[in-house]
Amino acid sequence: MPSQVNLAVSNQRDREHNRSRLVKIVNGRLIRDHKIINDDVLYLYNGKIIDPQTYFFTCGDLPDVVIDAKGLLIAPGFIDVQINGAFGVDFSQWHGEEKMRKGIDNVARGLLKYGCTSFIPTLISSEIEIYHKVLPLLKSRKGNKTNGAEILGAHVEGPFIMPSKCGAHEESYLRVASGGFSDFVKVYGLNEGKDQIVKIVTVAPEVEGVLDSVEDLVQTGVTVSLGHSSATVAQAESAVEKGARFITHLFNAMQQFHHRDPGIIGLLGTTRIPRPYYGIICDGIHVHPNSIKMAYDSHPKGAVLVTDAMAAMGLPPGDYALGDIPVRKINDERVEVIENGRLAGSVITIDACVRNFKKSTGCSIVEAVEAATLHPAELLGIQNIKGTLNIGADADLVFLDDDLKIMKCFIAGEEVDI
Repeated sequence: MPSQVNLAVSNQRDREHNRSRLVKIVNGRLIRDHKIINDDVLYLYNGKIIDPQTYFFTCGDLPDVVIDAKGLLIAPGFIDVQINGAFGVDFSQWHGEEKMRKGIDNVARGLLKYGCTSFIPTLISSEIEIYHKVLPLLKSRKGNKTNGAEILGAHVEGPFIMPSKCGAHEESYLRVASGGFSDFVKVYGLNEGKDQIVKIVTVAPEVEGVLDSVEDLVQTGVTVSLGHSSATVAQAESAVEKGARFITHLFNAMQQFHHRDPGIIGLLGTTRIPRPYYGIICDGIHVHPNSIKMAYDSHPKGAVLVTDAMAAMGLPPGDYALGDIPVRKINDERVEVIENGRLAGSVITIDACVRNFKKSTGCSIVEAVEAATLHPAELLGIQNIKGTLNIGADADLVFLDDDLKIMKCFIAGEEVDI
């Protein structure tokens, strides 16, 4: 019969062999609870931010690794809820399952160097078969050092949008929803519950059948966003009353502001209903800094930074495609449809959006960071595990200098090479 001492040593070895590493981060300035907390300590274990007192009382283990943040800012990992592709990969182009899976993996891993630890791959208006082939590959998937950034599901931008505001979308793919909600089920293959792949759908509320489908979409767990639309402010407010909670790339592909009917943009000034969150592309091309400042001053808690990046992000200037549309990357700031010169997504990265947002608005570091962390998490209803450094949240985080440049990135508690 083994002695009590030998048994205790054996149990300790088993525990050390099976458990994850306990990481302690010291000398950091944590962005937590809407403020910067100086010289705070963070503990990471098993992919989560943990309460050290509870852990030590239960397990009694000392940290395996101590990381000195050397006074850097520590923020939650960034979340991008609208990204069409990157690094030569377009989520709306089908090249066979094996190539698509490899491309999705490459994007997920590549985004980490920009501090993006969670993202929602976005499909623009496409043929039905594209949705049915691609969407099953975009199921929610945990992020880690091998997989890269976490996939939170899919954003389908179209095809239930207005032809007059289709932007770089192929007009022949656009549809009406004359059959109501059943048309959305047919096009996307929607299902209910936690396995819902589609997390965000961008629609124009004035398109036939769309407004009457908003409540059903919300019931299936989809966040309804308004965009690519000529909607009046009354139509936009009706959509929000039915459950729409987001505006797709504010100011772009929508009726421009008019003092008698401000359209979708007017939702930022409504007092009659809850104001929705709004996506905004801070690349210096899609939205003038003055307009960004106006939106922020109107509704600071609603700002959600998005890249709207396409396949040319991370690649040199040249000819590429957005879905089936030939586009040209002019430089590291601008991409145009070759045929007509329209803007065709962006090539900005999410960390650059954060820096540009702060510069354009004059907001605080905390407010700039929250527009790429807490606000998108709140939009998706996952603010307890994403977009925060609170106990119990996923251990996805970034180290930033005072210029908001990425110095380190962690996914599921593990540091990655950037």
